[in-house]
Amino acid sequence: MEDGRKEKEMGVEEPLLESAHEKGGFRTLPFIIGNEALEKMATFGLSPNMTLYLINEYHMQMTTTANVLFMWSAATNFMPLVGAVVADSYLGKFHTIGFGSIVCLMGIIILWSTAVIPQASPPPCDQSSNVCISATTFQIMYLCLSFGLISIGAGGIRSSSLAFGADQLEKKGFHKSPGVKQSYFGWYYASYTLSVLVALTCVVYIQENLGWGVGFAVPGVLMLVSVTSFFLASPFYVRFKISSSLITGFVQVVVAAFRNRHLKLLDSTSDVYHCKNGSGLVIPSEKLRFLNKACVVRDAETELTTDGRAANPCRLCTVERVEELKALLRVVPIWSSGMIMSINLSQSTFPLLQAVSMDRHITSSFEIPAASFSVFMIVAVILWVILYDRVFLPLASRIKGRPVRVSTRVRMGIGIFISFLAMIVSATVEAIRRFVAIKNGKVNNPQSVVAMSALWLLPQNFLTGFAEASNAIAQNEFYFSELPRSMSSIASTLLGIGMCLANILASSIMNMVDYFSKQGGGQSWISSNINEGRFDYYYLVLAGLSMANMMYFLGCSAAFGPSRDDGKPPEEEDECDL
Repeated sequence: MEDGRKEKEMGVEEPLLESAHEKGGFRTLPFIIGNEALEKMATFGLSPNMTLYLINEYHMQMTTTANVLFMWSAATNFMPLVGAVVADSYLGKFHTIGFGSIVCLMGIIILWSTAVIPQASPPPCDQSSNVCISATTFQIMYLCLSFGLISIGAGGIRSSSLAFGADQLEKKGFHKSPGVKQSYFGWYYASYTLSVLVALTCVVYIQENLGWGVGFAVPGVLMLVSVTSFFLASPFYVRFKISSSLITGFVQVVVAAFRNRHLKLLDSTSDVYHCKNGSGLVIPSEKLRFLNKACVVRDAETELTTDGRAANPCRLCTVERVEELKALLRVVPIWSSGMIMSINLSQSTFPLLQAVSMDRHITSSFEIPAASFSVFMIVAVILWVILYDRVFLPLASRIKGRPVRVSTRVRMGIGIFISFLAMIVSATVEAIRRFVAIKNGKVNNPQSVVAMSALWLLPQNFLTGFAEASNAIAQNEFYFSELPRSMSSIASTLLGIGMCLANILASSIMNMVDYFSKQGGGQSWISSNINEGRFDYYYLVLAGLSMANMMYFLGCSAAFGPSRDDGKPPEEEDECDL
């Protein structure tokens, strides 16, 4: 009886929609979640085979192909931040998602046209003379236009879908009801995993067996269904008014602190600070003290309006906004340590070429598509989550006799170390594959299949998946625990921003390796001929960076000091920490 009464108080037993005319509720979520799921199914279905498309159809060199894909991935990971600013400050979530859906559809249509319109891509190579005509400037710009539109569209959708779905449940106590919140996030991430699995299997299989025209048309159809379904439910969506952007507020803090740089700060009890009405935070902390100059009130009559607001936010900010910026700056060093690991995760081009050159047959009549091997990373992520949550934690708790959990920073460190192991294994497998290719006399024939099973690629894929599951999930938890609740939108985009910068760094590292390895007239380690190149050495470079990054992370973690998830809760949990 008591449990039932508590559930009723939390709203678990209350109907989510009391009236057919009421807006919002769970009935709108299939359209919102489905929109992003179909978008991910479309875009993730395009990217795995794009390496082969650029090399075979656009006759690009290996380094050029990798650079293009690194930049495309970086843009796709960066655009959600732009989308969040636009949604918070200008368009609102609904219009941002709608605009992004239409733009993404346009980008996929243009990409599809490169496969079906002969003038949109270079002619096939002359097989008799083995001469290939490079793409014209127009053809390259037309291709990049499709990539750019897809990135912009994906940014609009991914920046706002999660928050827009939460808005639909706000009237039903989304933030107060653990049952509603857990159900929503569960369905959201389940749809994400399912969409990626379908993209890496079904869509990739269609591209490999039915050609690029049909293979690119399928994502276009998926995106068309996504756009149509999202707008069909528009009369039922809850739409909140646009609020001020946190990004804009942070810029105002920096500008205000700079303008007031000559102001001498007194002790915290002597200065008068500007804060929100009814706020319990009236005095800024002593950390990063120079930022406190942004919230010092020097002349209340000229700097404040009659309702207590700042007359010029670029000269006077609230204590809350200053402390939010401090919290963000405090997590930046640990956040930066995740970029090197993301560089390892972004290495999709080279494993694809490895898979193409190896025996992918499971039976005599079926072989795994080369681009589908990344699905094993997704499987590894799922396995890690299940084993950690359902096996490790219950077993450790039973042995200890009390609840046990592993702190976020320990899990982040474990992920970085596993990523290091993944690069070592990748280098070893590639060295063996290259040795077999040379032994069989196929050094000058990169398209031939060596007598080595592609299942040798599974260990590095599983290790990479385990690393991502351990580190990425812990990163998100760390940001959400360390940043104020008002910064949840920033916390949700930090991982994506790190991946964006990681792709740019990955491109720079690859270009440096390519440049220095060719010095003295030698063969580049990153050759278009995978058998002549030394991709094993390239993986060892990444392994060395990963080990250096591990040391950097340990230093940042020690300098960070205690975190909010370090304290023992009332249940007296045992926690592993660095």
